[in-house]
Amino acid sequence: MMAVPAHIASAIVSPKAYADFSIYDAYKWLRANDPLGLVEHHRFEPFRVVTRYADVQKVSRQNDLFHNGPYSVLSPRASQQKIRELTGGKGSFVKTLVDMDPPEHALYRGLTAGWFQPANLSKLETDMRALARSMVEEMAQAGGKCDFVHQIALLYPLRVIMQILGLPAKDEAMMLKLTQEMFGSTDPELNQRGGGSFNMEVGDQEVDLTSLNEMVAYFNDLTEERRKNPTGDLASFIANGQINGEPMPYMETMGYYIITATAGHDTTSSSTGGAMWALAENPGEFRKLKDNPALLGSMLDEAIRWTTPVNNFMRTATADTEIAGTPIREGEWLMLCYGSANRDETVFDDPDSFRVDRKPNRHLAFGYGNHLCLGQYLARMEMRILFEELLPRLESVELDGEPAMSEAVFVNGPKRLPIRFTMN
Repeated sequence: MMAVPAHIASAIVSPKAYADFSIYDAYKWLRANDPLGLVEHHRFEPFRVVTRYADVQKVSRQNDLFHNGPYSVLSPRASQQKIRELTGGKGSFVKTLVDMDPPEHALYRGLTAGWFQPANLSKLETDMRALARSMVEEMAQAGGKCDFVHQIALLYPLRVIMQILGLPAKDEAMMLKLTQEMFGSTDPELNQRGGGSFNMEVGDQEVDLTSLNEMVAYFNDLTEERRKNPTGDLASFIANGQINGEPMPYMETMGYYIITATAGHDTTSSSTGGAMWALAENPGEFRKLKDNPALLGSMLDEAIRWTTPVNNFMRTATADTEIAGTPIREGEWLMLCYGSANRDETVFDDPDSFRVDRKPNRHLAFGYGNHLCLGQYLARMEMRILFEELLPRLESVELDGEPAMSEAVFVNGPKRLPIRFTMN
């Protein structure tokens, strides 16, 4: 099979395409013309893009046939080589749930699964609502203008996950900075190089571990403290967690902390910002929601579909197989494109429109199958409580300048959202 056209391949691996929304044009072309197209780009090992909803589901439910490891996130060939050299052949420096395959994945996921179920999360509602109310009040005092991302969407989920982990408020700024540096390493405003254009070609030759090392050092100290003096927080639970009767290995322990502390707020921040962006751009939908608050649940699911903060994960075929008639060879790399699946015309009516009353809305923004996002109930709960507190007071909202998305292929979302609003 021929590789997809060069301009489509370039969009798939370009951080800027995910920031300026041109990625959706590439997705649309792929769904119509080459839904399992082969991307060949000089910086990456060849991989297939899985762009249709049904095909993303099919791959996601076959965890023995399509493995997450060794590379669950798209990374350049040169970076992979450098990491292998630094780790003695391993594919990553820490091991998180998203890197694990059966039977290991179920063991580690089960460790904290109970923490993130609705019955346990309901205990957090009072504190979460008090936090949401205080942030809404801050917004009300902002004089009718604010950057919703920086003043609300980034801070609210961050403070929630810090409380759940039992981390001190004084460490919030550090945790936010490290998270943005890790997920936004290809964004010139968010990476720790401090502005200017991030040279992707040069970046291929660099594996900057500064942010990761700082986070590992932080959680290593925390683990030692929580093992000596455990409390009732999630950090203590992870520090003292056991797998098959033995303490968690070091790499897996650090990975557990990092995915909880980073993904535990960053993706929710993106969906929260995405919700406000869409409402500000669609006054008719905002009015529909104001007139019928019972639409809040469907609005939030639509915002999550609309934003799809996790753009993709990678899978590796463990045997020869086929998807929708396309032969897949053992060892082939596949990119599951959730943003494309969530705009699939065969599943979503008028998928490029934001509709607060969209139903059904079986989006794949939280993934699918055994790797369905562990924190999905927490994310929905946080967003619901915030907007339950905000919407009754918000009378109008519109953009007040140029919003912007972060430039990243893997995880991205709004990084700037200036709005003008009135509140009662």
